[in-house]
Amino acid sequence: MQDLVPRAPKVLLHDHLDGGLRPGTVVDLAREIGYRKLPTEEPEALAGWFVRSCDSGSLELYLSTFKHTVAVMQTADALARVASECAHDLAADGVVYAEVRFAPELHVEANLTLEEVVDAVQVGFRDGERRAALDGHRIRIGTILTAMRHAARSREIASLVVANRDNGVVGFDIAGAEAGFPPTRHLDAFEYLRRENAHFTIHAGEAFGLPSIWEALQWCGADRLGHGVRIIDDIGGAGSVAADTADVGDGTGGAAESGVRLGRLASYVRDKRIPLEMCPSSNLQTGAATSIADHPIGLLAALKFRVTVNTDNRLMSGTSMSREMRLLVDAFGFGLADLQWLTVNAMKSAFLPFDERLALIEKVIKPSYAALRLPPA
Repeated sequence: MQDLVPRAPKVLLHDHLDGGLRPGTVVDLAREIGYRKLPTEEPEALAGWFVRSCDSGSLELYLSTFKHTVAVMQTADALARVASECAHDLAADGVVYAEVRFAPELHVEANLTLEEVVDAVQVGFRDGERRAALDGHRIRIGTILTAMRHAARSREIASLVVANRDNGVVGFDIAGAEAGFPPTRHLDAFEYLRRENAHFTIHAGEAFGLPSIWEALQWCGADRLGHGVRIIDDIGGAGSVAADTADVGDGTGGAAESGVRLGRLASYVRDKRIPLEMCPSSNLQTGAATSIADHPIGLLAALKFRVTVNTDNRLMSGTSMSREMRLLVDAFGFGLADLQWLTVNAMKSAFLPFDERLALIEKVIKPSYAALRLPPA
């Protein structure tokens, strides 16, 4: 089973551009601009430093490592290079569709305008898609523009999303430390996006808890939840139920629900099929989960929540989609049917038009998984 994971098609909804740089690229770009604050200029050692520094159990400390990656992403050429390499790396890992997010407001220190930042990233993504296709790996990248929840530019970024809907931008997000910065501070942005029929997701339920999830959904109207892992706090008896999470994608309903009581918020999230952008390795690093085996994704999948699996920050977690899937295979005994279920969940939840989502499911994802099940010739 583990050998099949790299060959399985994958859909990624939650990946940060400034959290997925190649270590060697960070070193190269730092040298080009004279940035001398890296802890080391040896790429392999730098990769290890990022992972160790993020293993803090604190979202705030985890986020502090981004000062290095953001510092080297301040020119159009640097942004295009990082975006191109992102698309190329994801495609090589079997990702057929990805939504990659970044905060334009963090990349204007060298006097780029917000629009120039977006344009540079789109140039990079299109170049990466072309390079990947030449290598035999087709991928499509959609861009999510992020506003920082501690800042005051969310309405401006929301307008940038709407202005670039025909330029590869598929949605909006807010990110950053949750505690003390509720999503309701940005209601004007969300109201504008709803009026413009635009899609948005909100980082919620990672470090803060159920109030963050409730506000994101009931006040702000989020289409998806970034992480949403703390929804487990509204499921009574979850700790005492031995959920058999194997074959959650077999259509049988997975774990029996005897002894599990869903609160009203958890029931709402499941009933409305609100997608959960879950990032197992990242959640361990920020203290949102204690181990992969204890990660809520197992029970939530068994209870048939709209669960998706994601990388969050590939550099900071030293991870990939294949690695995240392998961790779930080991922890919960997931098989190909389960990985296909997770992948279809993600594709159904993507910020693409319905016909395009359906085409990827029916023409790429399902046939590719079917081929993996065929006995060797």
